[in-house]
Amino acid sequence: LAGGPPCQPFSTAAQWAESGRSGITDPRSLTLLAFLELAERFLPAVILIENVPGFVQGRTSALSIIDDELHRINARHRTRYRIEHRVVQAADYGVPQRRRRAILVARRDGKAFRWPAATHATEPVRAYDALFDVRPEVLPRPRGHWTDLLPSIPAGKNYQHHTSRGEGEPLFGHRSWFWSFLLKLAPDQPAWTIPAQAGPATGPFHWENRPLAVEELAKLQSFPREWHFEGGHSARVRQIGNATPPLLAEVIGRAVAEQLFGRAFNGPPTLCITRQRTVPAPPGPTPVPERFLARRGMQPDHPGVGAGPGAQRRRLRELRTEFARLLVLRMRWLPMARAAEPLLHPARHPIARQRLR
Repeated sequence: LAGGPPCQPFSTAAQWAESGRSGITDPRSLTLLAFLELAERFLPAVILIENVPGFVQGRTSALSIIDDELHRINARHRTRYRIEHRVVQAADYGVPQRRRRAILVARRDGKAFRWPAATHATEPVRAYDALFDVRPEVLPRPRGHWTDLLPSIPAGKNYQHHTSRGEGEPLFGHRSWFWSFLLKLAPDQPAWTIPAQAGPATGPFHWENRPLAVEELAKLQSFPREWHFEGGHSARVRQIGNATPPLLAEVIGRAVAEQLFGRAFNGPPTLCITRQRTVPAPPGPTPVPERFLARRGMQPDHPGVGAGPGAQRRRLRELRTEFARLLVLRMRWLPMARAAEPLLHPARHPIARQRLR
C-alpha cells in the first residue's frame, strides 16, 4: 500500500504563507489518517509513504502519529509493522533534479528494509542531459516586471547574485526574497526543485532566460515522454510539481519487489536518463537594464535566522496561543490555588507566623 499525503502542511516551500507548515493540524493531513485506516483494513505486506522532509523532521513531523497507529494495528491484528524512514536526495538515484524526499517503509513481518544504493551520488544526471533532446510544442515567454533581470544572472544562480554578498549589483537585500526568485538552471548541474506553483518570477528558469515548458518540467521530473497532463498550463505545472519523480518511485519499488516478492531486475531502471559526454557552456550574464539600477542599496539584508517578519509573526501566534492556554488554566485552578496559598507560602500561615515570632 503506497501513498503520499498532501505535502503542503509539512513543506518549507509553504512557510511563506500565513498558514504554512501547520503539520498534522492542517485539514489536508486527514488523508494520512484515512491512509492508515486502509492499512488496517488490508494489512498489506508493506506500507510505503512518500512526502517532504518536514513530514519526518522538526515541529511538523507526523512520525509519532504513524507510530501510535501502527502500534494499535499490531496489537489488534498481531502484525509487526515497524516504521523506518530516510530522507533521500532524488539526484542520487539518477533523477536530473535536486529534490529531497522522505520515504517511509513498514513491513508487516517487522523485518528491516534494505535501502537501495545511491547510484549517482558522485556523477548526477544534469539538466542538459535531460533537456538536450526535448522539443516543446510551445516555448513560454518571460513575463512580469522582473524577468528582464534574468539575462544578468549567471546560470545556476538566483536573485542573490544581485545582493551585497553577490557579484552583481546590490539591487536586493541578502535573503530578503524567497529562494526560487529569479532562479536559473545550470546545464552542468541537476535542476533545482520543480515547484507546483509557477509565478512570473518564480524559477527555476531555463539557462536561455525563459520559463521551462511543460515538456521540460516533466522530463526533469523523469516522466516518460508518452505521459500527457490534462488542463491548462497552470494545472499541468501543478500536476508535475506535486508529483514524486517516477524514477525515484521505480528505484524504491524495485527494492520492495526484490525483498518482499522475490522479483529480480537486470540492468538499470527503465526511466533512467543517460549522461551526455559534453555539456555546452550557457550564455554569460549581461549588464543590468538601466531601469533597475535605481534600486541599488535600497533594500536591507535579512536580519537573520528567526528574526525575519515571517518568523516574528509565527512567534507572536505561538505566544498568543500560550497566553490563552495559561489564562484558561488560571481561571480553572484559581479557586484551588487560593485554598492552597498558605501551603505554598508557609510564612503566610497563622501557625507559621506565630513560630517565626
